[in-house]
Amino acid sequence: MNKILSIFVFCLGAFFSSAVFSSYSATPGSIDSKHEETATTQSLPQIIKAITLDNNFYFAEEKVPTEIFDVRERLDRELLVNSYWHSATVQNIKLSNRFFPVIERILSEEGVPDDFKYLAVAESGLRNATSGAGAKGFWQFLKSTGKEYGLEINDEVDERYHLEKATKAACKYLKKQKNKLGSWTLAAAAYNAGSRRISENLSQQGMRSYYDINLNEETGRYVFRILALKSILSDPTRFGFQIEESQKYAPHADMIDISYKEEGVLDIKNVALNNGLSYRLLKVYNPWLLDSKVTMSGKKEYFIQVPRR
Repeated sequence: MNKILSIFVFCLGAFFSSAVFSSYSATPGSIDSKHEETATTQSLPQIIKAITLDNNFYFAEEKVPTEIFDVRERLDRELLVNSYWHSATVQNIKLSNRFFPVIERILSEEGVPDDFKYLAVAESGLRNATSGAGAKGFWQFLKSTGKEYGLEINDEVDERYHLEKATKAACKYLKKQKNKLGSWTLAAAAYNAGSRRISENLSQQGMRSYYDINLNEETGRYVFRILALKSILSDPTRFGFQIEESQKYAPHADMIDISYKEEGVLDIKNVALNNGLSYRLLKVYNPWLLDSKVTMSGKKEYFIQVPRR
């Protein structure tokens, strides 16, 4: 009996030893090996391409010197970043269809080059954003600068969120910087860094062009980002963005301005109800109205936009 048991234990041990040995000695052509190879070498279903740059880039009709390798590579960086930043770029394309007509009209009326509409995209993504420094609106005015350029800012009203008024204020600022610094490109850089910093860098480095001065990283990338946004938004399909016209956000059609000037407190809820609007939609059309009321002195006339009925 003990002899039979010993033979059984010996055979069982031999069987397990053989199984373990074969699991460690699988050849590259074995099923497990093939599975591992497929898992590690399978390619992703996407095609990533570099962008071909030519030498015909302009900002506000001012030539970009892309023959300089440094300029070319800085522009290439911003084109790549914004081309492959899909979600933000698709939103920019959609929103530009709604807001560019308003911005373009004001830029033309104020004598500011049309390319500056892309500066608004770079600043805010065409949204009434708020920065960490407290800059607000499409054009990202700080409170002090907004007031300096005629925008009303208080607890009830913030005209940095008023697209037309803020765009006109931005035009005033840009024209002032163009006259001071000598080019629209430098005016755009000053919008980011301030005219004093740009002037100091030009003087200290003995240069006259934005492309020749060494700036902090944010301002050094700023104009190139605007150029990249211009390239992409003016020809989205070239960069692979297939956005149908029906998918873009339509302008607010057939809006009218209702005037309010009387002295007293204007109840925003009543304005909405009297014009057949929800409170939410009235604020969407007029984001500069911060509170549920506007206290009026009778000296200033307010225009609230509502759809024509």
